[in-house]
Amino acid sequence: METLFKNIIKILTFLIIPILILPINVVSQVDRQPAVAGQFYPSDAKELKLMLNQLFSNAVRAKTHKNISAIISPHAGYVYSGEVAASAFNQLKQNVVYENIFLIGSSHHVYFEGGSIYRNGDFITPLGKVKINKLIADELIKKYDFFYDREDAHRFEHSIEVQIPFLQYHLSKEFKIVPIVLGTQSPSMCKKIAEALKPYLNEKNLFVISTDFSHYPSYEDAKIVDKATIDAVISKSPDKLLKVLDDNQEKGIKNLSTSLCGWSSVLVLLYMLENEKDIIGEFVQYKNSGDVKFGDKNRVVGYSAITFTRREKMNKEDFNLNNEEKKKLLNISRETLEMFVKENKIPDVNENELTENLKQNCGAFVTLYLNKQLRGCIGRFEANEPLYQVVQQMTVASASEDYRFYPVAEDELKYIDIEISVLTPLKKINSIDEIQLGKNGIYIKKGFRSGTFLPKVATETGWTKEEFLGHCAQDKAGIGWDGWKDAELYTYEALVFSEKEFLK
Repeated sequence: METLFKNIIKILTFLIIPILILPINVVSQVDRQPAVAGQFYPSDAKELKLMLNQLFSNAVRAKTHKNISAIISPHAGYVYSGEVAASAFNQLKQNVVYENIFLIGSSHHVYFEGGSIYRNGDFITPLGKVKINKLIADELIKKYDFFYDREDAHRFEHSIEVQIPFLQYHLSKEFKIVPIVLGTQSPSMCKKIAEALKPYLNEKNLFVISTDFSHYPSYEDAKIVDKATIDAVISKSPDKLLKVLDDNQEKGIKNLSTSLCGWSSVLVLLYMLENEKDIIGEFVQYKNSGDVKFGDKNRVVGYSAITFTRREKMNKEDFNLNNEEKKKLLNISRETLEMFVKENKIPDVNENELTENLKQNCGAFVTLYLNKQLRGCIGRFEANEPLYQVVQQMTVASASEDYRFYPVAEDELKYIDIEISVLTPLKKINSIDEIQLGKNGIYIKKGFRSGTFLPKVATETGWTKEEFLGHCAQDKAGIGWDGWKDAELYTYEALVFSEKEFLK
């Protein structure tokens, strides 16, 4: 009997021990449940879908963006800010594939020096479960001492939660999220967080920044304050944003408690973007709570949708400008010429009024004619700045830096005609047989010397191909008539238009 009893004890011990040990080796997985469903948005899935359908129906139509890197979206109750949020998400192509969507919001409940990344489960909304990329979350928390996994930072936080149903409804492809709540009030910490997240700013990922704008000024004051803040955000300058926020507070606007409640989240994004010349900010929509029919116009909250899009490299076969874009560039050039000659200043250009083509990185020449005679011509091939900025810079250069002429004087302005040549990228050639006179411009480079002729030069002079090359080598590059024969040769095309064609 004693032997039997001992055997039973051994069997029970064998069965019990794994049960006692197993929990020690398993990490608890706790899905983050909705905190504001039924308050900020409907808790019933069917009702939520109907509401989202209506919001997207009223949203600003999608533009031709192909590669959006980040969006800014509001986080108030859907009845107040839902249309603006839908406008932000509506800019994303529905079938776009993102490996990860980083959701960043500033904490409304707890404050700590750093950011908290939820990683112990997934996010739940009435529309279902959204997976969290736990590998990225673990990697960031392990590598940086300012990232935590504080559950209390996420438990009641609405800024991230309210964005997720828009993604679930709009995107047709599955995605994973990296939800980050910022507890910091320090710009220097925001910069550290931006540096940590910068490696993930690529074409595979999307950043969604959650913020409302002004809080509690009057309807008209909100529009003024928010316009200044929006312009600062679009500029991608962290310093400009911080200055505008300070300036807004110093204006003594009644009831203004903040110009940007998620300023730390936006600041992180701007620190990531400030040196990204190929990513441009674009305003999509603005409204405030006073625009809702039951909203109080005496105390409002502002909302804005903004996108940041990575420019695609220009395809010379596809690139073109319509007549309105040509007129806009000519107007920019004219205003720049007038202000520079009269005041030695260059006017600011509101990028919100420009099309995507005019913000494309692109080379250009600006040619000035005085009574139909050449008065200055300087250009740039490098496509490392937006076209409209290149036009401004080359206008100034043509008016003041062409060594063949004195600087343009004020009394000449009314007699000057402006011509702009927008250039396609340089294409290296191995044979002059590839040159089409009248269609191709030529760029010759030998050592530190170089020279170019625009395509129209061959047409205007009637030169042969050899004369075209010889004159360019001798007169422009300074390498002798036959210098082109052992130099690097490039061709390009030019889209040419002038004031006399469009504006006079």
